[in-house]
Amino acid sequence: MAFLSNFYEWDQKDHSADWLLFPQNIGPYLSIDETSLSQGELYTILTNKEAKGKKGAIVAILKGVDADKIIPVLSTIKETKRFKVKEITLDMSPTMAKIARKCFPKATQVTDRFHVQQLAYDAVQEMRIAYRWEAIDLENKEIELSRTTKKKYIPDILENGDTLKQLLARSRYLLFKRESKWTPSQHRRAELLFRYYPSLEEAYRLAMKLGEIYHTVKDKGIGFTRLAKWYDEVEKSGFKSFGVVSRSIQNNYQNILNFFDNRHTNASAESFNAKIKAFRSCFRGVRSIPFFLFRLTNIYA
Repeated sequence: MAFLSNFYEWDQKDHSADWLLFPQNIGPYLSIDETSLSQGELYTILTNKEAKGKKGAIVAILKGVDADKIIPVLSTIKETKRFKVKEITLDMSPTMAKIARKCFPKATQVTDRFHVQQLAYDAVQEMRIAYRWEAIDLENKEIELSRTTKKKYIPDILENGDTLKQLLARSRYLLFKRESKWTPSQHRRAELLFRYYPSLEEAYRLAMKLGEIYHTVKDKGIGFTRLAKWYDEVEKSGFKSFGVVSRSIQNNYQNILNFFDNRHTNASAESFNAKIKAFRSCFRGVRSIPFFLFRLTNIYA
């Protein structure tokens, strides 16, 4: 019987659903991240930054995110290759940190700046959502009161045509963007939002200031000073939603500072995850994980 591919002769076919290794693709700068291949099934993927998401990018694909199962597989790669890795970027997952530490002991770990910034953005959104629930609750009470008094309920309309509830709902995206990127309508909405909720403006400025540090600072020493000052501002703000941000920065301080050495991020890993999703959509899902990985690694490994 003839086949269109050499899948059945593939030397990694038997264990492909559990792990795939391509040690020849190891370079001095790696990224490690997790992605979902099918129905929420997580895989840990190790990629070579120098391949720029093209052929030779995949170093390893391993089922799950359990460090104790992944480390023995990666450890089968010769030490001479693993010890050549100078730097590995990752998120703030302790599992990923453990894998990097055990398998690539000579590599500097760099916490991805986008994950740190995302925590700050999420803290701002948490405050916005809390205010929105308050606005919804207030509106419900006013509606109930109008029914009791048999009067028609007429909501207060702000200058831009939003109700307070709508203002908070429609401000979501502008709080992710720098002020210079706002449209005229977003400028108007932000002006009203910050007038009614000044603490949201303070939180927004804190989140943007963190991004500014990453964008402008080139020196590790200056980065240390600027991040320390930012951390103090967060502490003084007293915002509960920023508590996780503070603790995360405190627990990952050295790895966060390592970013300023080479300014490497995990963007290549996130980009590769997007390629996997696009590849998956071309197949209209994943019916056979081994065959899907065979096709994927033929292109990228």
